[in-house]
Amino acid sequence: MAKFQSYIICTSPRSGSTLLCGLLAATGTSGNPASYFHTPSIADWLARFDLSACSYATDRAALRAIFDAARVCGTAGTGMFGLRLQRHSFAFFMQQLDVLYPGRATDQARIRAAFGDTLFIYLTRHNKLDQAISLAMAQQTGLWHRAPDGTELERLAQPRDPVYARDEIAGHMAELTALDEAWQAWFAREKIEPVRITYHALSAEPTGVLADILQRLELDPSVAHRIAAPTARLADRTNRDWAERFMAGA
Repeated sequence: MAKFQSYIICTSPRSGSTLLCGLLAATGTSGNPASYFHTPSIADWLARFDLSACSYATDRAALRAIFDAARVCGTAGTGMFGLRLQRHSFAFFMQQLDVLYPGRATDQARIRAAFGDTLFIYLTRHNKLDQAISLAMAQQTGLWHRAPDGTELERLAQPRDPVYARDEIAGHMAELTALDEAWQAWFAREKIEPVRITYHALSAEPTGVLADILQRLELDPSVAHRIAAPTARLADRTNRDWAERFMAGA
C-alpha cells in the first residue's frame, strides 16, 4: 500500500494555491485538489455537491454524504485524494470531522479517519505586503485568476478599477500574518512536519515543486515535466507602485 492516500494543501489567499492545485490535477495521478469545504456552512457544502438535506434521515448522515462526495471529486479516479484548506474555514471543518469521527484524540487522527494517511503541504507567501496587495487587487477588481493566454479563469465581481488604500492593505497584512501563525501553531500542536513550499519557489520553478510533491506521494515525478502552468501572474506595474507607496508611508 502507498504511504499516503491523501494530501492537504494548508494555505491562505493569494499564496499560489490555485496554480499548485491546477498542476496537481493536470498530472492525472494525484487527484483533483480544490477547496471543497471553503465556506464554513453545511448548506453551502450540500449545494456544492448538489445534495439536499431532506434526502437524509439525520444531520450526521447528510454530513457523511458531503464527505463521501468530496472524496469522489477530490480523488477523480486516481486513488489519491487532494484538498485545499484555507485557514478561515479550518475550525468549522474540524468540528464537522469531530461529528463524523468522535473519540479521536487529535485533529490529525480525525483527518486520517476521513482521508487515510495524509501528507500536509504548507504553502505560504513570505512577502506579506505583496500578498496583501494581491488580495486587495482581487477584491477590488473582481478578477482572481487569469490563464496563460490572457483569458479570465475566475472573476467574482464586475470589473472596476483598483484604488490604493493604505489601511486596507495594512489590514490584509495583519490578517494574512495571523493566518500563517495559526497554521504554524497547529502544526506544532499536532506534531506535524509539513512539506513547506513558498510562493516564490512555486512561481519560479512550478515543475520542480510539482515533481517534489509527486515523489513524496510516491507517484511518478517525471510526469511533472509535461505539465504546463495553468495560471498567469496578475501582478503588474500597479502592484509595484502600491508597494512603493506603502513602504514610503503614503
